[in-house]
Amino acid sequence: MAKGHYKYNPDTLSYDEVQHGVKYYVSRFFVHISVGTVLGVLFFFVYVYIFDSPEEKKLKRDNHELLVQYELMNKKLDQIEEVLEDVHMRDENIYRVIYEADSIPQSVRKAGFGGVNRYEQLEDMTNSELVIETARRLDQVSKELYVQSVSFDEIINLVKQNTEMTKCVPAIMPISNKDLSRTASGWGWRIHPIYKIKKFHEGMDFAAHAGTEIVATGDGVVTSVETSYSGYGKHVKIDHGFGYGTLYGHMSAFNVKVGQHVKRGDVIGYVGSTGTSTAPHVHYEVILKGKKVNPQFYYFQEGLSAEEYDRMIEISTNTNKTFD
Repeated sequence: MAKGHYKYNPDTLSYDEVQHGVKYYVSRFFVHISVGTVLGVLFFFVYVYIFDSPEEKKLKRDNHELLVQYELMNKKLDQIEEVLEDVHMRDENIYRVIYEADSIPQSVRKAGFGGVNRYEQLEDMTNSELVIETARRLDQVSKELYVQSVSFDEIINLVKQNTEMTKCVPAIMPISNKDLSRTASGWGWRIHPIYKIKKFHEGMDFAAHAGTEIVATGDGVVTSVETSYSGYGKHVKIDHGFGYGTLYGHMSAFNVKVGQHVKRGDVIGYVGSTGTSTAPHVHYEVILKGKKVNPQFYYFQEGLSAEEYDRMIEISTNTNKTFD
């Protein structure tokens, strides 16, 4: 049974029961309805803005996965751009130099896309900045690949037109080194193994057993067959023409004489440790127009893959394998 409501009466000093009319109960009803409505709306908005629906959770999950994929794609693009830059460098500084082709300006290699906004249709997408930047990088790489493809077509034509030059340019390693295990010290600053001072190593060393065959790396004429008790020790120099020359040092014995014509792959001597040397190896140099250059750029007929080439460079940078 509902309890009654009482109000204190100061005149009678007692509590009188309060009688409520219909109006009171109607107003109470509407108050409860209003409070309930307000609380319901409040809880609704709290739920909507704080808690995700299953559809929203799925959309957020899908969006996160897309962002991860774009990030992975951009990392892969970083790797592709790095490889492409290396190809550009070889094209400009090796192939085009060798075959005396005109350089391709960076403004052409790196040219963008003019005209209308190519990515206008992407501007309304979620994460549009990331999507547009990725699309732009893909377009840029595609254009650079096209330019490089045209460049290689030009080089191939020049090679066909210059078959004699192709035979003469140093293009292989001076000893058999298919598994790259004979690669020792490369081009650059080294601590000399005997003098213990910092000295620039102007060639590449290939370690091998004494007596291992050393071959000419291109067609040419032997210009020097010398024996020294220091420096290169027993060494051979070949003039390949077209501004190219090679030197092979620290031999144990010769297999050619001055004035002899040799072809690429002909045996010109044998590995030794003569002169200023600490172990059997061949010190190999490439000279272009009187200036010594890095031999690592002149193995393009070895058939090395990109991974093998990178491995050879990595091995040759090991300063602990310096023999001269």
